[in-house]
Amino acid sequence: MNSLPLPLLAVLIGSALCQYYDYDSYYQPSMMLGPSGPNCAQECDCPIHFSTAMYCDGRRLISIPNVPTGIKYLYLQNNKIKEIKAAAFINATDLRWLVLDHNHITSGGVEKGAFEKLKSLEKLYFSYNNLTEPVGPLAKSLTELKMMGNKMTKFPSSTLSGLENLTSVFLQENELTTEGIAGAFKGLRSLIYVDVSQNKLTKLPSGLPSTIEMLYADHNDIGSIPKEYLLKLPVLQYLRISYNKLADSGIPAGAFNVSSLIELDLSFNKLKNIPEVHENLENLYLQANQISKFDVGSFCKIIGPVNFSKLRHLRLDGNNLTRANVPYEAAGCLPLATEFSVDATD
Repeated sequence: MNSLPLPLLAVLIGSALCQYYDYDSYYQPSMMLGPSGPNCAQECDCPIHFSTAMYCDGRRLISIPNVPTGIKYLYLQNNKIKEIKAAAFINATDLRWLVLDHNHITSGGVEKGAFEKLKSLEKLYFSYNNLTEPVGPLAKSLTELKMMGNKMTKFPSSTLSGLENLTSVFLQENELTTEGIAGAFKGLRSLIYVDVSQNKLTKLPSGLPSTIEMLYADHNDIGSIPKEYLLKLPVLQYLRISYNKLADSGIPAGAFNVSSLIELDLSFNKLKNIPEVHENLENLYLQANQISKFDVGSFCKIIGPVNFSKLRHLRLDGNNLTRANVPYEAAGCLPLATEFSVDATD
């Protein structure tokens, strides 16, 4: 076997990092912020030195406590709340963050108009409840919405209508179908992040705005990618479609050959060939497919001193490839690779 440069001989087994923003990064337990002030619900804590926050988390609450005027950050996670009355936040017109994760709230348990007067609300966290459909109408000021880990089968197109400030939507771990989210993100001018992982999608979401930068759809039943799909998303940088049903027949030629992509994760699918990607791509994850051929042309159209792939991380372990399958000219195509993994056995 021809010897290869060290970057290509290195077999580095690592996993792709998956970072999700979460309010826990900013959340501080009330006992760390000093004694509670007098203007507070009896069941909760409103630290004197952080008087705009009310901590009601983990108190075994079955209903929303009285929220006084001036509260901007309301933490109600890890309780036993089942319903939200229309007047629950009548005094909380200054709310910016509302955290309702890990309760027992049903869609029918949220009375109409419950969020209507929250004109300043920016973040609504409604994950790990018993929602079968999204709640609403939502505040027009909303920038981030999390409804992960519920039982939603559909997300009507009217749910997010008019939310021009919305940048991030987290819908993973539901039972959403392709038809159930058709048009759900259409017209959202500020949207950059969508996560629909761990649902029942057979296709990537349709009608996404051209502002999308990150799209995650891991752990679904997606079997094909429309030829022009990525061309309609000119600033998309991160696309993850691992643990799906993608085969070569479902990927048109050049479907992923777009200059904006920085990271593409197609691991744990049924691919037999490396799909064509743009030279600008930096991270490509193809582990655990059925690939048996290392095609340099998938990364580099011309191999030369100024024509080469920008790939830094390329994972091909768990395929039908070994180092012996890697052609010598790959060194000229992938000089920047710092992680290059194939199965070590020749």
